[in-house]
Amino acid sequence: MPAVRGSTELLFTVANPVAQVMAPQALNLIFSRFDMDAVGVPIRIEDHQFKPFMTSALAAGNVRGMLVSIPHKTRLMKLLDKADPAATRAGAANAVRRNADGMHEGALLDGSGFLGALRHHGVEVEGRRVLLLGAGGAGLAIGCALAACQQGPAEVAVFDSDGHRAEQLVKLLETTPPVRTHARVASSSDPAGFDLVINATPLGLRATDPLPFDPQRMERSATAFDILMKSQTTPVERACLERGIRVFHGHEMMVQQIPGYLDFFGFGAIAAELRQADHPVMAEVRHAIVGRARAA
Repeated sequence: MPAVRGSTELLFTVANPVAQVMAPQALNLIFSRFDMDAVGVPIRIEDHQFKPFMTSALAAGNVRGMLVSIPHKTRLMKLLDKADPAATRAGAANAVRRNADGMHEGALLDGSGFLGALRHHGVEVEGRRVLLLGAGGAGLAIGCALAACQQGPAEVAVFDSDGHRAEQLVKLLETTPPVRTHARVASSSDPAGFDLVINATPLGLRATDPLPFDPQRMERSATAFDILMKSQTTPVERACLERGIRVFHGHEMMVQQIPGYLDFFGFGAIAAELRQADHPVMAEVRHAIVGRARAA
């Protein structure tokens, strides 16, 4: 853990719930290894607290910026003066900083992080049928990233408990260039017939949550990706593993976003170094995040 002094710059991770977030652990490990005077801090913010908190905190001179997670990613866009192309396209952001001119700038790294995780795990999407569950901030980012892939899936079917939200995402995928895949609204969360099933909903964060889909209905040759990051195996993972279905969790998605976060918050030299193949600090980060989940 980096030492915290009066000169220390803060990077908040804002979410609700917040117990599952792992970005602070990853960032603090990196700040410690590179002897940076910065610290990552998780903070739980309710919906009604979000706007006043963000407005006040971003005005603080020692707040470098914030990472934003469930359920605030789409809400953040209303507070931004400018945003990167990924955030603008999806209408959601998961990082915000205050620029030197006082403007609030946002970015969305979930999509690139998800594609990086697929590459890391050797999951091919070209020509595949994908079921995307959840059309919130993470679902928006993942759907847009998949649809824009040069060698992307043949189809992305979107299901959300809010049918209007699913329709909005499908319309976005069909009308925002580059369009390289067919998108449609799925009539249910039934995973039968799909090659890749992605849980981008918050279902599984609480012990009482129902499964977002029925793994018993999945093809045995299919792959499941549960983007939740928990210190223990998620219900989706357990159900898929019991059937012998290949399944991955969201921890690698977080790992893949780390250099992008560092770039965005002004730590470009560190980000460039960490992008080098087999960098030992990135290996530590992966062990701290992914290894923690496996151990549990």
